[in-house]
Amino acid sequence: MSGDWSASAHQLFKEHDIKQVAYVPDAGLSKLIKSSLADNDIQTVPLSTEEEGIAVSAGAWLGGQKCAVLMQSSGVGNTINMIASLTTTCAFPLFMIVTMRGDYGESNPWQMPMGRAVQPVLEAVGVRCLRAETHEEAAEAVKAGLMMSFHGGEAVAVLIGQKLIGAKPFTGAHAGMQAEG
Repeated sequence: MSGDWSASAHQLFKEHDIKQVAYVPDAGLSKLIKSSLADNDIQTVPLSTEEEGIAVSAGAWLGGQKCAVLMQSSGVGNTINMIASLTTTCAFPLFMIVTMRGDYGESNPWQMPMGRAVQPVLEAVGVRCLRAETHEEAAEAVKAGLMMSFHGGEAVAVLIGQKLIGAKPFTGAHAGMQAEG
């Protein structure tokens, strides 16, 4: 495996016969999205909202294919009803990669609540969460998650931490208030 978790994840998608990648664009996922777009063996599905990815994944499974769903943590809240009602009730496998905000080094207060809620909320609807903070941990978590999802029948989310992808600087109106307060 290479030292770049995105390249390793793409290689693992190939090894595990992932045929569809559904995604909401995000800077932390851009390398993996670009490599999936360039791969003629993978059909990419851009989403207008994260919950669509859960339905795309279930549809792929019903059609005999495996799908990976990619999103940022701020969109996880949009998926909860779909995961609980479709994935959990119908026992579909689900594999997601979620890049975290509101995590290590975050300075944007708007990202904090969802950053804290992602893992407990996903676990409450039956999704196993595998956290990764290094390239090596990410590659291992993707490998383990693909096995757990498509061989074990589980719903799995690999949470890529901000320690790995980096925190975005926040320069919004509340940035100064945080420093003053």
